[in-house]
Amino acid sequence: MLKKDLRAKYKALRQQLSSDEIDNLSLAIANRILQLNIWDKTYFHLFLTIEEHKEVATEFILQILAGKDKEIVVSKSNFETLEMTHYLMTDNTKFQKNKHHIYEPVDGIEVPNTKIEVVFVPLLAFDKQGNRVGYGKGFYDLFLSKCSEDVIKVGLSFFEAEDSIEDVFENDIRLDFCSTPTTNYAFPKKSS
Repeated sequence: MLKKDLRAKYKALRQQLSSDEIDNLSLAIANRILQLNIWDKTYFHLFLTIEEHKEVATEFILQILAGKDKEIVVSKSNFETLEMTHYLMTDNTKFQKNKHHIYEPVDGIEVPNTKIEVVFVPLLAFDKQGNRVGYGKGFYDLFLSKCSEDVIKVGLSFFEAEDSIEDVFENDIRLDFCSTPTTNYAFPKKSS
């Protein structure tokens, strides 16, 4: 399927989920993440849930990261440049919701892209090769292109993988893993 068709399909599927279903599926995803071989890392980037889009509820992952004493990095998005600025989440971090319904840190200690070791990536759909479909703005492809080469990219999805995404671009950055409520998918590195 094409990205635009997958976007429409998975936005519609998400809209059918109740709040309880989102919580239960999100908790199952958080439990799957515990099985991944990522816990020797220190700096974890986590997106904050956009409830209006019925995204995976990341507060369960947040609790796991805090419980494991990891450094949690959150972002502020610039919709003009499509770039994100990353901040260390601390007890003093203040958040506000922007006009796109995204909770963002007001300010804080800035973290460079290259320091981030694991990125939990939001998505609408993904395929069995590790390609993903997001909202189409390119924030994460730009962000991930500026991270170190060995950054671990973990997608989070309520739904299982599609066979393939037809219109993958050369600059699209593939996932290393994707966690769903029932499975952890692992994708081989792309050979250059």
